[in-house]
Amino acid sequence: MYLPAAFAIDDGEAFTLVAAHPLAQLVVSTADGLLATPVPLIARGNTLVGHLARPNDLWHHPGPALAIFTGAQAYVSPNWYPSKRDHGRVVPTWNYETVHVHGTLVVHDDDDWKLAVITALTDRFEADSPVPWQVADAPADYLAAMLRGVVGIELTGLGVEAKSKLSQNRSEPDRAGVIEGLSTLGPTARHVAARMREQVVPDSGA
Repeated sequence: MYLPAAFAIDDGEAFTLVAAHPLAQLVVSTADGLLATPVPLIARGNTLVGHLARPNDLWHHPGPALAIFTGAQAYVSPNWYPSKRDHGRVVPTWNYETVHVHGTLVVHDDDDWKLAVITALTDRFEADSPVPWQVADAPADYLAAMLRGVVGIELTGLGVEAKSKLSQNRSEPDRAGVIEGLSTLGPTARHVAARMREQVVPDSGA
């Protein structure tokens, strides 16, 4: 990943982003080229865990893998920069947050392992529901059939590259202009504006 120092974030911030945006694009290399699939992954200890449908071919390729998580993202118009009026030397860009987690893909087909991970995923994603659904709500025979239909996956030996590009390289008036511009658009853009408001930016003198 191209990672200018102004946009780099530490591992703690990176895994906060992963927790907030858990749907990864999991990428592996095969004899026929790259293969990718979307899959929710959550941290468990120092690994990432999830599961795939058994017919999904990706799990047949254990070994080096890359999980890409995408957070807030939106187009930035140069019209939003006050500096455009001063000198006009501005161009469009894109603000975004992303985490690349490199590791080794390990496959698990033990029912107890899979059940533990499915339970952890369910508890995590049902947590905000007023009446959370639980794995135990499903009939035992149905749950057993569902477990046979999936394969557990784990990403181990993690290496993290994380980037939060939220106009930190712009002057404070330009950042304020971007926040104002994004705030007039849809929910995706407004999410980026909210993330920019949360960002602590060192004074660069720009």
